[in-house]
Amino acid sequence: MEETTIYTKPGCPYCAAAMDDFRTRKVAFRQVDVQHDLTAREEMRRLSGGLRVPTIVHPDGKVAVGFDGF
Repeated sequence: MEETTIYTKPGCPYCAAAMDDFRTRKVAFRQVDVQHDLTAREEMRRLSGGLRVPTIVHPDGKVAVGFDGF
């Protein structure tokens, strides 16, 4: 099963909510901390066109910026 990637930063309530939601729904994901990983930050910028977290990259390549629940 492929996993979703969530670009996050510490203290972001929307990042925490997205990860909690994924855990509840048993969605496999990989968290990437863009505050401490500059390479990941640039990758997130390339994927989303900006520096907003959470940036969520689904296995099909679809990119979502932000989280407001489902």
